[in-house]
Amino acid sequence: MLICQCNMITSKEIEDIVLDLLKADPWQLVVPAKVYSELNRRAKCAGCVPNVVDIIVQVTENYHAQNAHPPGDVVTFQTGLEKLKKQRSGVRRERRSTGHRAA
Repeated sequence: MLICQCNMITSKEIEDIVLDLLKADPWQLVVPAKVYSELNRRAKCAGCVPNVVDIIVQVTENYHAQNAHPPGDVVTFQTGLEKLKKQRSGVRRERRSTGHRAA
């Protein structure tokens, strides 16, 4: 299906570019500007950008669903932050103590 009439870009071309980008780095943020850059084109009227975003989201979700790891292998961001807080709770930080008062 033709997505961008200005540049004659099809949905298949966009899907292929997004898959190539995800294969290079599965956790990178794929945005329309990166897709157009890979195609050596630019969004002229930008009427196609919402459709490009929809394709990026759909392809990215499908890619990660197919390459899903077991729940035990995936560490959520919040869990990682809590572990880091516990590790750093006893570490002395370089700042004034709470009892310090300026003159």
